[in-house]
Amino acid sequence: MLRPRIIPCLLIHDKGLVKSVQFKDHKYVGDPINAVRIFNEKECDELMVLDIDATTLHLEPDYKMIENLAAECRMPLCYGGGIKTAEQAQRIFSLGVEKIAISSAAVSNPELIADIAGRVGSQSVVVVIDVKKKLLGGYELYTHNGQNSSGKNPVEFAKMVEQMGAGEIVVNSIDQDGIMKGYDMNITEKIRQAISLPLTVLGGAGNIQDIGKLISSYGIIGAAAGSLFVFKGVYKAVLINYPSWEEKDNLINQFLK
Repeated sequence: MLRPRIIPCLLIHDKGLVKSVQFKDHKYVGDPINAVRIFNEKECDELMVLDIDATTLHLEPDYKMIENLAAECRMPLCYGGGIKTAEQAQRIFSLGVEKIAISSAAVSNPELIADIAGRVGSQSVVVVIDVKKKLLGGYELYTHNGQNSSGKNPVEFAKMVEQMGAGEIVVNSIDQDGIMKGYDMNITEKIRQAISLPLTVLGGAGNIQDIGKLISSYGIIGAAAGSLFVFKGVYKAVLINYPSWEEKDNLINQFLK
């Protein structure tokens, strides 16, 4: 039986694990490999790792880092950052990664989605849609770690992504990133209604109840979070955490009733 997934999202910047607020003000929170080891012990559903330097600095994916992460990771691993070609994606898969995530490259070259899906299967291709509210209403899709406005409508782009053969969409709210006051349910609803693909939502989770609200609204969905799983308490002390199997089952059963 398919169940909702609860997914820690790790951001890599200058080789370290960081957390951002609205895609800015990056705070160093530790070593990525150590974080993966702790999440292994906590038996996470899945892990997402995004290298936020690779695309913005026009860098090749750091294959050695990816190999080290994949070798350590005992759960499904999704990697994103710097992927511009199907050949790069295939090399990353060969290192033991189960899914690859593309964002800016999918906007500039949508055919890349179909190319990668044709080689490795749609189920392994994730497209991350970074969205931001417009001043006069609506949403806009941004690229390059929130630096560039694409002028595209996120909902229409999501429809195109599905047509091109992606297997999953991650909708990531720039406005909610690091704020820890809940997911943007409005854009989630708009994209959920527009596509039939598996959907994961990222940006804004501040407590386990925020995840529960997402699950109760959409059932089988991916609930991703960064700050929630690396900070603890009102002063945001760095502490890697994740709900136990019992806590997670109770949460899912409660909100799926």
